[in-house]
Amino acid sequence: MQRKNADDYPQELLDLFHEYQHGDIDRRSFLSSAAKFAVGGLTVAAIFESLSPNYAWSQTVPKDDKDLKTGYETVQSPSGNGSIKGYLARPAKGKKFSSVLVIHENRGLNPYIEDVARRLAKAGYMAFAPDGLTSVGGYPGDDEKGAAAFRTVDGKKMTEDFVASALWLKTRKDSSGKLGAVGFCFGGGMVNQLAVRLGKDLNAGVAFYGRQAGAADVPKISAPLMLHYASNDKGVNAGIETYEAALKANNKKYEQFMYEGKQHGFHNDTTPRYDAEAAKLAWERTLGFFKKHLK
Repeated sequence: MQRKNADDYPQELLDLFHEYQHGDIDRRSFLSSAAKFAVGGLTVAAIFESLSPNYAWSQTVPKDDKDLKTGYETVQSPSGNGSIKGYLARPAKGKKFSSVLVIHENRGLNPYIEDVARRLAKAGYMAFAPDGLTSVGGYPGDDEKGAAAFRTVDGKKMTEDFVASALWLKTRKDSSGKLGAVGFCFGGGMVNQLAVRLGKDLNAGVAFYGRQAGAADVPKISAPLMLHYASNDKGVNAGIETYEAALKANNKKYEQFMYEGKQHGFHNDTTPRYDAEAAKLAWERTLGFFKKHLK
C-alpha cells in the first residue's frame, strides 16, 4: 500500500477515524459516515484500509539488531490483574542502564510500540513495554480486535499493572535506579497518572497527546514532564489550560510543545496521521529530556 499523509484526507474524515479508533463510534457508523468521501472510484473499504495501521512501516530498528538484547518478561501485579507481560529491550553491552517504561495506545502492545522500545535501547536505555491486554489474552495481532479487547479490561486494575511494571523496571539489578516513562494517546495519559502515583520514584515523564491528570492530583507530581500535543486534537487539548495552570501554581517542572497543523497520533509511523518532521523533532526533544534527567 502506498503511504499517504494527513494532508491527503479531509479533516472531517480524519476526525471520524479518530472517533472510531477511540470507541466513540463503531466500524459500521464510520463506514456509513465516510461514504460521502468515496468518490472517483474510491470505495469506503479502500478509505478504511488506507487509514488503518501498516506495521511494515514501523520497523526502524530490526528485531534481531545485534546491538540489542530483546525478549518478553512477565511482571507480577497483585494489586492489578495478577500479572502483566511485556517486551524488554536493552543494549547488548553494559551492566546497568537507566530505564524507560513505554506505554502503548488504546490497542495494546503492537509492533510500533515494540519498535519504540528498541529505539530507546539503541539510545542506551533499558526499555520495557507492558501489554495492558495481558489479562484478556494479550495484543491479538490486529488493532481493531485490540481496541475492542482494550475496552473490556478493568481500567483501575490496568493502572495497577503499569505501576507494578514501573517499579519492577526501576528495581531490576541491571537498572541504574533512574526511571522514565513515555506514552502515546492512552499511554500519554497513563504517563500523567504515573507521575501522580509514583511521586519521586519517577524521574522523568514524556506524554504524547495524552489526557491530563486532575488538577487536584498535581501536587503529588515530582517528576519533570514533557508534554507533546497536536493542534488538531480537540478532545485531548481541551484539558491543557487547566493542567498547565495547576502545574504552574504548584511550581512543577514541565516543558510543553504544540505541533501546529498536526494530528493526534503524529508520532505513530504506521498511519497517515504520522508526520515525519513533527515526529523527528518530538523524538529528539524526548531523547534530550531523558538524557538530562536519567543519564
